[in-house]
Amino acid sequence: MKVVIVNCDEQGNIDLVDLLEKAKAYKNSLSALMITYPSTHGVFEAEVKKICEIIHDHGGQVYMDGANLNAMVGLCQPGQFGPDVSHLNLHKTFCIPHGGGGPGVGPIGVAEHLKPFMPNHNLNRLAGPETGSSNISAAPWGSALILPIPWSFIAMMGAEGLKRATEVAILNANYIAHRLKEHFPILYTGSLGRVAHECIIDLRPIKEATGITVDDIAKRLMDFGFHAPTMSWPVINTMMIEPTESESKEELDRFCDAMITIREEIRKVEKGQWTKEDNPLVNAPHTTENLMQDWNHSYSREQAFYPNMALKDGKFWPSVNRIDHVYGDKNLFCSCIPVSDYA
Repeated sequence: MKVVIVNCDEQGNIDLVDLLEKAKAYKNSLSALMITYPSTHGVFEAEVKKICEIIHDHGGQVYMDGANLNAMVGLCQPGQFGPDVSHLNLHKTFCIPHGGGGPGVGPIGVAEHLKPFMPNHNLNRLAGPETGSSNISAAPWGSALILPIPWSFIAMMGAEGLKRATEVAILNANYIAHRLKEHFPILYTGSLGRVAHECIIDLRPIKEATGITVDDIAKRLMDFGFHAPTMSWPVINTMMIEPTESESKEELDRFCDAMITIREEIRKVEKGQWTKEDNPLVNAPHTTENLMQDWNHSYSREQAFYPNMALKDGKFWPSVNRIDHVYGDKNLFCSCIPVSDYA
């Protein structure tokens, strides 16, 4: 198969003109369109039904990745959009974590015409149709360790509670976007100037003006007691913030206050008050070892360790300074003792 990239418009939606042109151009070999809903750009694809129609009219199928059901439960039904396959992730929605690349567990629903092609299981006749292509995993019904958690979550929340969680998740994302928009450009918003379940702040202008990168901001957030949101995805040198419904307004404000303080620090670099080589961002995170050392930076210890008053009541101390994570990603090594030591 060959991947054909489809453009997006200025609001982050799929460009319908470009999609139609490419669907026509590849109609003799068009296999499938993969679409994420809500979009990873942090917007609801307003023309999702039209998108599915275009692909179907030109001989293709639509695979819809419900990257975050958190923004859909109780408000809409993915099956009504027109996809042929719909993956409904449980992570971030029903109390399942998403760190480390998974577990991306959840049901995959298919349209009627695809049912005969679904896998079955050679140890359980009920797990799939007789026409299936045998099992594709050891567990016919998914993970027995993971699935009881979302079941309990759903049972305790109930229909109204789940719908309320969806509404609050969308509200929280828009609250963050609203508080930060005067300090960082929000890359994509819908026609009404709102985001879906997440917002993307554009840090590319900051890098061009100061050399400060998304990595520097992420490391500086550690000094404020935060693990950074998603970095450089789906757009390079941006930060995607996805609060879900689980954070209180106080915690959302604590995060926004930290980001606004960091923006003020960046402005000092822009104005030349701090150099690009020596400022709290490029030296972050700051550890207790740094605190005890001789101080020879252009900014104060207090600026490094307690950049806002909220940290006076509870301070997280990073255990190590910055590491070269790109080198680490490209040069894996085993920390185990060599096999020869067992001889």
